[in-house]
Amino acid sequence: MTISGVILAAGSSSRLGRPKQLLPLAGRPLLAHTVTNAVASSLDDVILVLGHRAEEIAAAVGEQGQRTTINPDYASGQSTSVLAGLAALPDSANAVLFLLGDQPSVTPAVIDTLLDAYRADPAPIMVPVYGGERGNPVLFDRALFPELRQVSGDEGARTIVRAHAGEVRPVPVPGAAPPQDVDTEADYARLLAAWSVASLDDIEPR
Repeated sequence: MTISGVILAAGSSSRLGRPKQLLPLAGRPLLAHTVTNAVASSLDDVILVLGHRAEEIAAAVGEQGQRTTINPDYASGQSTSVLAGLAALPDSANAVLFLLGDQPSVTPAVIDTLLDAYRADPAPIMVPVYGGERGNPVLFDRALFPELRQVSGDEGARTIVRAHAGEVRPVPVPGAAPPQDVDTEADYARLLAAWSVASLDDIEPR
């Protein structure tokens, strides 16, 4: 089975007022951590979708083994980045895992738990469960690719999850709570506080 990861990181961070992708985190841009985790997992392919200030952000993240695609329509909502990621998938992709660029605490262990569950017993949609609560990233089987290509607006793939609620398989993953988005300065402060108590040998904050 071939499973590709798509990192959605094209937005303009309008609520934050500065590119969240470039926020300093342990001496590196926030998005660089997300890319590192995806590349370190057993994903067969990692696609990074950029848009706002794409050249600057790509240079800051660096080449880690990911493929980068540009979404020129990023201002029209997250769905356009979903479409850009889907367009970049290899023909061999059996499934796609959508990761959010502003969730650097999604570790390779979380990703691999989802991938192992899919490879052992595929389901149309697989979602991670952290301590009893659903979160990201979300995996979609290729059977849903045609529907994913019809998404619009700023909801991304959430409409597909709701439409197929009975086909969603929860997968318990490491972590006590779902990863949070970084949309505001308060969110960023919480991330920094969590990261500051992380083990030097552990990518994931405690």
